[in-house]
Amino acid sequence: MLKVDAIDLYYGASRALSDVSLVAEAGKVTCILGRNGVGKTSLIRAIAGLTPVRKGTLTFDGKDITKLPSAERARSGIALVPQGREIFTQLTVEENLKTGFACLPREHRSIPLEIYELFPVLKDMLHRRGGDLSGGQQQQLAIGRALVTRPRVLLLDEPTEGIQPSIIKDIERIIALLRDRGTMAIVLVEQYFEFAKRLADNFIILNRGKTVLEGERVALEGQEVKAFLTV
Repeated sequence: MLKVDAIDLYYGASRALSDVSLVAEAGKVTCILGRNGVGKTSLIRAIAGLTPVRKGTLTFDGKDITKLPSAERARSGIALVPQGREIFTQLTVEENLKTGFACLPREHRSIPLEIYELFPVLKDMLHRRGGDLSGGQQQQLAIGRALVTRPRVLLLDEPTEGIQPSIIKDIERIIALLRDRGTMAIVLVEQYFEFAKRLADNFIILNRGKTVLEGERVALEGQEVKAFLTV
């Protein structure tokens, strides 16, 4: 289980998160919702160890990881699919997938065949450069790269951004499949409300860097929720 407990996060003198908490459990999708600029990506980056927190703690399987470097968090089983995908455009699909080997012990440095079963397009385009892929294909590549690390926590930062509807459906199906296996906790940042509602087991909503609502999926039907998501 991943637990974020009352964290504050700053960029210089500007506070991006204030007293934010979150719990992510294996076999569940925890959604982070809110408008643009409310701190969703900051929270994901804090969990991944890319941005340090000033106050509060993060624990994973009971171990305090608050000060643990991002590389060590990756080795412990936390994988991030960043907003914007951040694939290597000049590397092939296969080479992009192999960048996930960095946090793995040598004996585990192989691409699981399952990744090609989940994303057949990656097998078909294995020797094409990442920059030649469409946005939806690049998103599948970014998720596949994260899965190469055999994560126990998968962090997804707006995986539907700029993606065509058919690929969104594929990504939704794969997230649900990974969740239902019960071995992986999934934390999903999302602005596409219907996509989040279909997948979420639990959610928090951020506004101005603070948690304003949280609960289980059923609570996402409330009008109060939509008030914090509409522009």
